[in-house]
Amino acid sequence: MTTQVESHIQYNHSYMMTEEYMQQEEDWDRDLLLDPAWEKQQRKTFTAWCNSHLRKAGTQIENIEEDFRNGLKLMLLLEVISGERLPKPDKGKMRFHKIANVNKALDFISSKGVKLVSIGAEEIVDGNLKMTLGMIWTIILRFAIQDISVEETSAKEGLLLWCQRKTAPYRNVNVQNFHISWKDGLALCALIHRHRPDLIDYAKLRKDDPIGNLNTAFEVAEKYLDIPKMLDAEDIVNTPKPDEKAIMTYVSCFYHAFAGAEQAETAANRICKVLAVNQENEKLMEEYEKLASELLEWIRRTIPWLENRVAEKSMSAMRRKLEDFRDYRRVHKPPRVQEKCQLEINFNTLQTKLRLSNRPAFMPSEGKMVSDIANAWKGLEQVEKGYEEWLLTEIRRLERLEHLAEKFKQKATLHESWTRGKEEMLSQRDYESASLMEVRALMRKHEAFESDLAAHQDRVEQIAAIAQELNELDYHDAASVNSRCQAICDQWDTLGTLTQKRRDALERVEKLLETIDQLYLEFAKRAAPFNNWMDGATEDLQDMFIVHSIEEIQSLITAHEQFKATLPEADKERMAILGIQNEIQKIAQTYGIKLSGVNPYTNLSHLDIASKWDTVKQLVPHRDQTLQEELARQQANERLRRQFAAQANVLGPWIQTKMEEIGHISVDISGSLEDQMNHLKQQEQNIINYKANIDKLEGDHQLIQEALVFDNKHTSYTMEHIRVGWEQLLTTIARTINEVENQILTRDAKGISQEQMNEFRASFNHFDRKRNGMMDPDDFRACLISMGYDLGEVEFARIMMLVDPNSTGVVTFQAFIDFMTRETAETDTAEQVVASFKILASDKNYITVEELRRELPPEQAEYCISRMTKYSGADTVSGALDYVSFSSALYGESDL
Repeated sequence: MTTQVESHIQYNHSYMMTEEYMQQEEDWDRDLLLDPAWEKQQRKTFTAWCNSHLRKAGTQIENIEEDFRNGLKLMLLLEVISGERLPKPDKGKMRFHKIANVNKALDFISSKGVKLVSIGAEEIVDGNLKMTLGMIWTIILRFAIQDISVEETSAKEGLLLWCQRKTAPYRNVNVQNFHISWKDGLALCALIHRHRPDLIDYAKLRKDDPIGNLNTAFEVAEKYLDIPKMLDAEDIVNTPKPDEKAIMTYVSCFYHAFAGAEQAETAANRICKVLAVNQENEKLMEEYEKLASELLEWIRRTIPWLENRVAEKSMSAMRRKLEDFRDYRRVHKPPRVQEKCQLEINFNTLQTKLRLSNRPAFMPSEGKMVSDIANAWKGLEQVEKGYEEWLLTEIRRLERLEHLAEKFKQKATLHESWTRGKEEMLSQRDYESASLMEVRALMRKHEAFESDLAAHQDRVEQIAAIAQELNELDYHDAASVNSRCQAICDQWDTLGTLTQKRRDALERVEKLLETIDQLYLEFAKRAAPFNNWMDGATEDLQDMFIVHSIEEIQSLITAHEQFKATLPEADKERMAILGIQNEIQKIAQTYGIKLSGVNPYTNLSHLDIASKWDTVKQLVPHRDQTLQEELARQQANERLRRQFAAQANVLGPWIQTKMEEIGHISVDISGSLEDQMNHLKQQEQNIINYKANIDKLEGDHQLIQEALVFDNKHTSYTMEHIRVGWEQLLTTIARTINEVENQILTRDAKGISQEQMNEFRASFNHFDRKRNGMMDPDDFRACLISMGYDLGEVEFARIMMLVDPNSTGVVTFQAFIDFMTRETAETDTAEQVVASFKILASDKNYITVEELRRELPPEQAEYCISRMTKYSGADTVSGALDYVSFSSALYGESDL
């Protein structure tokens, strides 16, 4: 750590003192102007430098002042290092031919913007060493050093600054100039070690071994870096101030050797960054497709189950269906609601990342758009609502069916009990051997029976009506009901026919009969209807009922009280009928009439009347108890309604309030986006903590449904309202958090300050007149004008295409921010990626598999290899890959 700090201070000091050292150099130049050591060093260095280029043309020089005299190799050198063709040289060997060739070379140098001061063709042709060295130095400056610039410095200062930066971390190295700073050889070794640590063990070098250090650097550079040995270690060490031009020439070779590697490394890093972004985006796309497919598949499987409206035959089976539906709403659906919300969040986040990385928008597979999922979800909820309504309606129908079936059985049993033996009775021919009195008695008895038969007509009609209703409600055992009803109706028709036949026979005999006992007749006439009334009362007191409210049961209680009010009058009738029987007994006793003990006009006796009356009296309190129990049940149901309403009337407004609070937070500009995020996270936690209240309400709702309560006048909120509101609240908080996250992502990626973000939000809020998070085009135009934009129709139309590409007619806050930051955003482009690949490919129009694997990390290299197409240009070779079309595809563009 200490060494790094010291080196950093040393480096900064050296950078600031550059001008001072440059001044020292000038002083040394004046002192050593004629030092022959400099000339020796320049001769060796410049000769090696020229040969490093001439060998590319298959030649070299031995003596720098002699070999350039005819101008031929001089022109060749310029062609090699410039890559350009010079005029055709003169072929003659005369002096003027040589001068002409040298002048062609000097003219070419001048054409590159170089001023040749005091250097003429004659001096070069004459072998003037100093002039030749000056000319070569001019060429080196122009073609090897001039383009070296670090932080907009001059060529010499740029090369010096590059050396200082590269050697700053190394001990015993302090590069301040291009002469004495290099005498101990450590600076050269440091340059090599900084870029190729595998070639030199810097830790083993000693400052007191300059010749060893210099020779190490020279040998490694020549063997591994293709930099020829241009200096002698002894000359440098033994010279008070080594030649600056020679050192600069040699060091510039290191710059060119290593600058290409750094450029390739930079290009490789840029490509890796771009590929990493693409790989992450593809992963997010795959996750979206997978989640969307699973959610759509679940909806596809669920809808047929909800559309299955095949009713069960029993109430218990239908209740099981209702319980399965409750499990679906409580257990199976909530996770899918979260998945749907998360899917929308993932989609928005992915689109934001693609937009920020200058990639084309993500288009899901056909049928898997967010809108497709929303439509499928809407269809699911519609079917779901219809299914619940069908379940409740079907349960009500089955309840009604069970009630009607039981009522049918009761009435049918009573009727069958009454008709038992009636056919045999009507078929008797007892009147043929009876006395007149007996016949008249039989006649009266038959009339009483007819009265009884007429009274039972209503019951038969009720039985038929109940059977018809059971058929209309699709009762599962309608066949047996119909069979029993048909038997009762057929028997009823038979009884009517037999009754009419017996009456006809009695009327024929009646003419022969004269005496009739009026008292027996009166008893029979009054006893029969009274008995029928008691049968009806008994039936009513035993009648089953079904109610759904306190008002309905109160109505039945009132009717029962009214019935009890008629009992005193009925009791009077009972006493009157029994009085007739007493009168008969009294007359018989008074006149000594011997009674047979049987009323010839009726089978009813005073004992029958008394017995049925006792039955009615016993059934009245039992009916009281049954009605009171039902009243208690309805009161309990009413308490359930009130309990549910009390909670629902709190939960409904609470959910609405939270929705409004979330809306206020999303437009608040008083704090940072992080403050908004923290506030929203707090609200999200509060909402999660509130879930227990929703669950409690679900429990009360289940109790209400289990009690078969289907209405609630105490609240306008149903469980469905609360569920939908709760799901919307969860979705809204999640979406709002995601919007703020995307704003933070946009802010950080675009380099937007919090003040800028607040300014954007304040401007947006001011023109968001509807306060719904969107501006219409006119408000957006006004907002832009207020921010200094000069908008014509064409320019505004162009901007609207950017912020509203789908022509929805509104501008969201995210689109507004994207537009405000798009102009200054620094994003990588397809052109930049192509340029980076071109560096890795050594300026070729294609790149090979070997180059990709050598320059890129394994994962990124294989990613490129698997996606690049074969290169088809005229200069193609085996294994060549097209990096241009690959780069274009990354950004959704056509080939560059």
